[in-house]
Amino acid sequence: MPRKLRLEYAGACYHVINRGNYRRNLFAGPGAAESFEACLLEAVARFGWRLHAFVIMRNHFHLAVETPEPNLSAGMKWLQGTWAARFNRFRGEAGRPFQGRYKALHVEPGHALAQVAHYIHLNPVRARVLPVERLREFRWSSLHHFMQKPKARPAGLVAQTVQAESGGLGDTAAGWRSYLAYLGVLAEEDGRRREERFGRLSRGWAVGSAEFKAGLRQELTGKGTGRERFELLGADRAAHQEARAAVWEERLRAAATALGVRLDRLPARKSAVDKVRLAAVMKTATSVTNGWLAARLQMGVPGSVTQYVRRFRLRGGAGTRGFAAALSKVHT
Repeated sequence: MPRKLRLEYAGACYHVINRGNYRRNLFAGPGAAESFEACLLEAVARFGWRLHAFVIMRNHFHLAVETPEPNLSAGMKWLQGTWAARFNRFRGEAGRPFQGRYKALHVEPGHALAQVAHYIHLNPVRARVLPVERLREFRWSSLHHFMQKPKARPAGLVAQTVQAESGGLGDTAAGWRSYLAYLGVLAEEDGRRREERFGRLSRGWAVGSAEFKAGLRQELTGKGTGRERFELLGADRAAHQEARAAVWEERLRAAATALGVRLDRLPARKSAVDKVRLAAVMKTATSVTNGWLAARLQMGVPGSVTQYVRRFRLRGGAGTRGFAAALSKVHT
């Protein structure tokens, strides 16, 4: 299997997540969370990271981290490997403490990064470890350190983004009390509103605007050759599907332009010629699924796409000059 393509660059921000193997309670024992926090802060210093937020729960951790140098992979390898060796040595165990490779979502700096930090700080509340009014009591979180005076905080832990994107709060006791009140408001939002605000912050492959994601996709696909599929740093299956769908949409638009078809004015008929021509180009030049085409072009059930495209090819539709021109626009 080819090595996963990675995108790391100076100034990149990530939401990093990992869990205990078989969801075991890694950090519940004496000294476990404390030693992981110490190891994390060592990694921040060693690799020059800017840590915007973190939380260490019983069986998983979250980080909102910025990498002034493109070194997330190296830093996470050191962090997880070093802590695992210490953990196993202390417990007299062997094997992998973590469930596997960490997950890392790309995060757009600014507002999106602050939303991830809020999500991280509210983890103990969502897990019902304690109520929001006692959130400041949770020890294994960046919020615990933010509540202290700036000089007492660990090096590399930065509060500027959280403050700026929470209404320009000051780095004072009063400012952090206001931030706690703000988190309380977020925690009390109804379920639908919370899902809108936080639902995508730990799923998918990137957090941010459409323009931010488009730029990342361009960088990622540019690292491959031919029809090589890209995979995202630490992403899961759902993230790959989301990213592939975005690429298919871009290529569909290129095909539509080449064929002179307006996607916003497609005929209602499922087997309309324009729909079938587009589907045939996409099936020839990409790895698009019938399900995606059927839904995007409103062609009925996925099996119908195969039948329509097959008839189109039997009639010689794929041998025309216009079809070849459209293929040239869509091929990678």
